[in-house]
Amino acid sequence: MTASLTVDVTVSAGAWQRLLPDAGAVARTAAEAAWRSLGATGAGGAAEVSILLADDETVQALNLRHRDVDRPTNVLSFAIGAAAGGPLPRMLGDVVLADGVVVREAEAQGKSVAAHLSHLVVHGVLHLLGYDHEADPEAETMEALEVRTLAGLGIANPYRCREAAE
Repeated sequence: MTASLTVDVTVSAGAWQRLLPDAGAVARTAAEAAWRSLGATGAGGAAEVSILLADDETVQALNLRHRDVDRPTNVLSFAIGAAAGGPLPRMLGDVVLADGVVVREAEAQGKSVAAHLSHLVVHGVLHLLGYDHEADPEAETMEALEVRTLAGLGIANPYRCREAAE
């Protein structure tokens, strides 16, 4: 049985509301889809994720503080973490997204903002669940999970453009 996931979405940048009025609902749906696609189970039968839809400046400051990179990025994930092989903590962590970066990437890749936001939320939640993409085998596993989850939402493979270019 799949445990429940509570998703707390905060929209702190007004640009999100102008660009995608239902951004909060899109983010929540994507997070829940990632959780369901893995059949994830949390501590005590439930887990929580916090999603912050922020501006580029906020994400740049967080990126500098936590990764020593002085520029905004599309998504940052801050996992609470679990003991190796242990159960997931009730609060999985935070996912933070930058409005300007997400919009610029969506436009450059010919995607809707909603589809790109969904992809990045799924990506961020997978990080909270312990997935990574530092090495090729890990990246392939994580990308396959993203593609499967997004397909369940009716969103095309976000890596197809990259594969065609390679």
